[in-house]
Amino acid sequence: MVAVLISEKALIEQIRRMAKTANPAVQTGIGDDCAVLRFLPRRGQLTETLVTTDFTLEGIHFRRDWHPAESVGHRCLARGLSDIAAMGGEPVAAFLSLALPRDLPQAWVGRFARGLISLAERYSVTLAGGDMAESPNGILADIVVVGTVPKGKAMLRSRARPGDRIYVSGELGGSAAAVWVMRKEMRKKSKRTLNPRHYPRHFFPEPRIELGRILREKGLVSAMIDTSDGLSTDLAHICEESGVGAELQAEVIPRACVGKPAREVDLQFALHGGEDYELLFTSRPGKRIPSRIAGVPITHIGQITRQRKIFLRNRGGVGYELQPQGWEHFRRG
Repeated sequence: MVAVLISEKALIEQIRRMAKTANPAVQTGIGDDCAVLRFLPRRGQLTETLVTTDFTLEGIHFRRDWHPAESVGHRCLARGLSDIAAMGGEPVAAFLSLALPRDLPQAWVGRFARGLISLAERYSVTLAGGDMAESPNGILADIVVVGTVPKGKAMLRSRARPGDRIYVSGELGGSAAAVWVMRKEMRKKSKRTLNPRHYPRHFFPEPRIELGRILREKGLVSAMIDTSDGLSTDLAHICEESGVGAELQAEVIPRACVGKPAREVDLQFALHGGEDYELLFTSRPGKRIPSRIAGVPITHIGQITRQRKIFLRNRGGVGYELQPQGWEHFRRG
């Protein structure tokens, strides 16, 4: 017999016991009407507060028959942490609101919380509050992450200029390739599930907190974003906010190797697949960007142009206009 959810009060208390990490900026966490945060100057610098929020929805961002509960919890928090990384910030606290079906097994919730809290502990993030409700159909998780950045130092999307070089961290397309394989198995009506170890960038993505901090501290970035929606769409966001265009070189775009045996993903996954949570950034021409920062490979993939379009070119210079085809809610067609 499957154990269903315990009461809201008992569930909150269970999660509270699991969330032991205490960031000193969190004066009061779970247990009161509001959390109390106190941000003090860091290294003699005044700080500004970063706040981001993201949904994780069953049927949109995950499926229970595809994703282990620990992966769902990890990915839920990783989405918010990646936003903080893209601003060059340091995360402090997270707030989790959950809407859960009445018949959801209690064990699933416990594994979800362990996945989320395990990632939080690695970055000294306190789970400082949230909310809980009953859902009529499906799981809904809303994560709010609060962080800090030195005053005036947040890495924005709007500061790219013509002549800037374009870089991306890590490898792209691994998460989208995993989704493609799972959908293929579903069409075949196969019950085979993917081994998360063979598709780590999908099941357990690594937010680039340390990389973002170093890029900000060394003044290497003019504009930055994380690749949550896909390279083509996220680069378009930078271009739109900065009023510029871009040219990419297809042959140098770093593509993930996934599966067993590991194979390089198709270029289309690297261009348009989302949820890689790498950092896409621009840098002024005179800046020297190392090929590896904080252990993460950095690849020069193009440059910013005056023309407000994005072009993808091959080794011979032949190319075409690249339309954003990454993730976008409510897209028609």
